[in-house]
Amino acid sequence: MAQGNLTLFNSSSPMQEPDPGYGQLFGVLMRRKIWFLGAIAGTVALAAGVTAFMPPTYQSTMQMLVESNYRERRAPGDNRPSFADPNVETDTATQVNLMRSTPLLQRAVDELKPRYSDVDVDRLRRRLNIVQVQELRGNERVTTNIVEMSYIDHDRVKTREVLKALQRVYQDYNLEQQRNRLTKGLSFIDRQIPQVQAKVDKAEADLERFRKSSNLVDPEEQSRSLVESLRELQKDQQSNRGELASAQARFAALQQQLARSPEQATIASRLSQSRQYQALLTEIQKTEVALAQQQTRFTSKTPFVQQLLEQRQRQIALLQQEAQRVLGVEAGSIAGSDAALFSTGQLGENDLKFASDLTQAQVDFFAARARDQSLVAEAQRLQSQLQRFPTLLAEYNRLLPTVKLHRDTLDQLEKARQELGLEIARGGFDWQVVEQAKVGRQVGPNWMRNILIGGAAGLMLGCVAAFLRESADKSIRTSEDLTKQASIPLIGMVPELPMSELMPTTNFAFGRSTNAGDTSMLQVLHWAPFRESLDLIYKNLQLMTDGNPLRSLVVTSALAGEGKSTVALGLAISAARLHQRVLLIDADLRRPGLHQQLQLPNEHGLSTLLTSDRALTQAAIQPASTYSDLPISVLTAGPTPTDSVKLLSSKRMRDLMTVFEQHYDLVILDAPPVLGIVDALLAASFCDGALLVGRMGHVNKNEVSQAVGMLSRLNLVGVVANCSESGHSYYYRSTPTPA
Repeated sequence: MAQGNLTLFNSSSPMQEPDPGYGQLFGVLMRRKIWFLGAIAGTVALAAGVTAFMPPTYQSTMQMLVESNYRERRAPGDNRPSFADPNVETDTATQVNLMRSTPLLQRAVDELKPRYSDVDVDRLRRRLNIVQVQELRGNERVTTNIVEMSYIDHDRVKTREVLKALQRVYQDYNLEQQRNRLTKGLSFIDRQIPQVQAKVDKAEADLERFRKSSNLVDPEEQSRSLVESLRELQKDQQSNRGELASAQARFAALQQQLARSPEQATIASRLSQSRQYQALLTEIQKTEVALAQQQTRFTSKTPFVQQLLEQRQRQIALLQQEAQRVLGVEAGSIAGSDAALFSTGQLGENDLKFASDLTQAQVDFFAARARDQSLVAEAQRLQSQLQRFPTLLAEYNRLLPTVKLHRDTLDQLEKARQELGLEIARGGFDWQVVEQAKVGRQVGPNWMRNILIGGAAGLMLGCVAAFLRESADKSIRTSEDLTKQASIPLIGMVPELPMSELMPTTNFAFGRSTNAGDTSMLQVLHWAPFRESLDLIYKNLQLMTDGNPLRSLVVTSALAGEGKSTVALGLAISAARLHQRVLLIDADLRRPGLHQQLQLPNEHGLSTLLTSDRALTQAAIQPASTYSDLPISVLTAGPTPTDSVKLLSSKRMRDLMTVFEQHYDLVILDAPPVLGIVDALLAASFCDGALLVGRMGHVNKNEVSQAVGMLSRLNLVGVVANCSESGHSYYYRSTPTPA
C-alpha cells in the first residue's frame, strides 16, 4: 500500500537552484536591518569623530605662464632661411615635470630652511600639486600653457612662503638657462662654418675625379631598358607562382581528402579495382562477423572459435597473395598491419576519382615548379647584367647632390650668422607669474567628504555584516530555501495570515459565523487566500499521482508548531469541496489536539480502535460538525495510551487503514512531528504518501534535512512551505473581500 507510489515520488527530478536576485538580497538586508543600520551608524559616527579631531589644513595657489620662445617671428613674405626649430612645441607637461624635479625643489628647501626647519624635498613634493589649467572653448575643454601650483599645510602663512620661494627658484633657473643657450649657440655656429667649407671642397674634388675616370656619357637609357625587361619577367614569375600555389593547394587538398600519398593512392586504386581482392575482403568480413558472434557465447579455446580463427588466417594469407599478384610487390610493404591492408583496397567510386585527380594534380604541380625555376634563372641573369650600372649611377647621383647641398648650407650659414644669435638668445621657455601666491585658505578637514566616505564604508560593512549574520543563521526563511534544502518537489505554499485578520470573522464560504470562542486555526481555514492555496496543493497532489491516486496521506512536520494540523484539515476541506469522501484521523496519540480545534468529543478514537479487537464501528468516527455540509469524517486520537508506538506499529493499524481506504476516497492522517519520536514514520509506513510541512522562520536547515532523510526512505511526496511571504494570491490582493 505504501510502496506503490514510492518510485513515482522519488523519481521526481530535483528543482534547479534559483539564482539569487535583487529581491532576495533586499530581503536579507531587511531581515538583518539592525546589523545593517548599526554598521552604517557606527562607521558614520567613527568618521565624524575622526574628522572632529583632525587639525585644520590650508591651501595656497599660484599660477605661472610657461611660453616657448623657440618660435621665430618673421614679417610676411620674408623667405630667408630660419635656423630656429619649427617643430618645437610648448611642451608644458615636460615643464611641469621639471618644476617637480629634485634639484629645483632642493633650491627652494635650502631657501626655506632658516625659517621652516621641518621642510625637506620629500615633504615638499608630497604636498605640492602642479597641474595645467584647462579652459572651456565652445563645447571642448582645452589645456592652456598656464600652470597652477598649490601647496597644503597646517600653517596658512607657510603655504604662501613656500610658493614664493618656488617662484624665485623657477625664474632664476629660467634666466640661467637662457644665458647658457646663448653662449652655446654662438659657439656652435662658429664651429660649423669651417666644417661645412671643408665638406664643399671635398665634394667638388670627388665629382671631378669621377668624371675623368669613368668617362660617363649616359648609362641611364640602357639601364632603363634592362629594368623594364626584368619587370616583365617578374610579372610572369608572379603569375606562375600563383598557378604553382594553386596546384600545390589542390594537390595537398586531394592528398588530405584521401589521407594517402600519390603512391599509396595508386596502390589503393589498383586493389580497389581487383574483383578477386574485393571478394576476399568480403569473405574475411563474413568470417569476422561469425567469429564475433561465437565469441559472445564461447571462449577462445572453443573448437568453433579456433576453426574460425584458422579460417581467417588462411583468408588473410590469400589476400596478401592477391595483393602481391596485383601490385607485383610483397603485401607486407603496403601497410604495417592487417587492418591497414584491408582499408588500403576499399576505395569507393568517389575515392577512385580523387586518386585520379591526385595524380593529375601532382603532374601540374611539378610542371609549374619547373617553370618557376626557369623564370628565376632568367631573372638572375638580367640582374647580373644590371650589376655594373648601379655602382656608376649611385656614385654619380651621390656626388652631384652632395656638392649642391653643402654649397647651399654654407651660403645659408654665412647669411644668417648675425640672425642666429638673436634666435638662440630668444630660445627657451619664459616662466612668468600670472597670479601671485596668497595666504592659504582653509580646505580641511572636509566634513561632507569624510561623512560620505564613512557612509559608503558603512554601507559595505553593513552589507557584509548582514550577509555574514544571514549565513550563520540556519533558519529557513523562504520557500526557495526549503526546496533547496529538502531536494524534493515543492507541492505548494501557504500564506501567512496577517495579524489584522486574527479577529472574529464570517465564514463566507460555508455560510456561518465564527464567534470569539473559535480557535485561530478555524479563522485561518476561513481565510480565502489560505483556502485557495490548499486547493492548489491538493490539485498538485492529484496531478503528481495521476493514474495512481493517493488513497491515504500522512501530514507531518519536522518540529511541533509548524501548522501541520491546519494543513491537514485544509486538505480535507479542499478534497471534500471536490466531492471526495474524506476521513481525517488524528494520529498524534501523545498530544492530540484535533478534537479541541473542531470541538468534538474524544472518549472514543484511534487509540480505542487499536486496543479493541472488535470489528470497526462508526461509533468512533464522527462527522465534522463545523463543516456538516461537506463529506468530511473525523477520527479523533482517543484517550492517550501508555505505549503509542506499540499501537501504531500493530497489525491492527494496518487492517484499519485497509478498511478506511476501501470506504473513503482519501484518508488523511495528522501525524506528530518526525524528529524525536517514531510515531510519524510508523503511520507513514501504512500510507500511500507522506507530506512534509515546513514553517518559514521556525524550522532550520538541519532539522529539515533530518526529517527528509527519515521520510525519503518511505514514501515522501513533497514539501509544503507554511507562512510563506510569496504564497499570497495576487488575485485576492486586487479583489475586495465579499461582505
